[in-house]
Amino acid sequence: MSQPRRALIVVDVQNEYFEGPLEIQHPDRERSLAHVVRALQLAHEHDLPVVVVRHELPEGAPVFAAGSTGWQLHPDIAALERPTWKQVSKQKSSVFADTDLASWLREQDVDTITIAGFMTNNCDIASAVGAEEHGYAAEVLSDATGAIHLANEAGKVSAEQLHDVLMVLLQSNFAAVATTDAWADAVRSGEALAKSDLGTSAMQGRAAFAG
Repeated sequence: MSQPRRALIVVDVQNEYFEGPLEIQHPDRERSLAHVVRALQLAHEHDLPVVVVRHELPEGAPVFAAGSTGWQLHPDIAALERPTWKQVSKQKSSVFADTDLASWLREQDVDTITIAGFMTNNCDIASAVGAEEHGYAAEVLSDATGAIHLANEAGKVSAEQLHDVLMVLLQSNFAAVATTDAWADAVRSGEALAKSDLGTSAMQGRAAFAG
């Protein structure tokens, strides 16, 4: 397998996810934030392209309103900000939807995106799925992402259940899922992360739940 040409995509690490109804519940948001910071530092050390994405809605919106405190990057991310970072503003779940990110990545000769940030259950999974359409391999950092509790007419699910299920789902087809430690080792060695496939995951699933 050829050496991946990675870019780190930091998705929506904004204050909105640290206070109010969208607070990340699992993994612990402060630990997840620390892993995002570590990933940014490693990307700088290895000259990886970095993309920082912000969700932005019109002024007066209940969340992510342009210019609001919730819209701003978390201070730990803002403190690391560099002029070389690609800044992306989005209004939809996927980082690719109605943005110039795909074309910018092609200009950087990137073939693999590494996703860190929030939320596992919305923008992260949408971006990993969207990467396939644009011809990019995807990686997701399991401990540098996070989910929220959900309940609606279809039922309810805890953030921990949701996050864990989506990591298995992503690894089965859409992305290579790894901890920040494992990703750091792969970056240093120039190797790709291992990813399963739907057939293999299905057979292993049948075996795991047989009987």
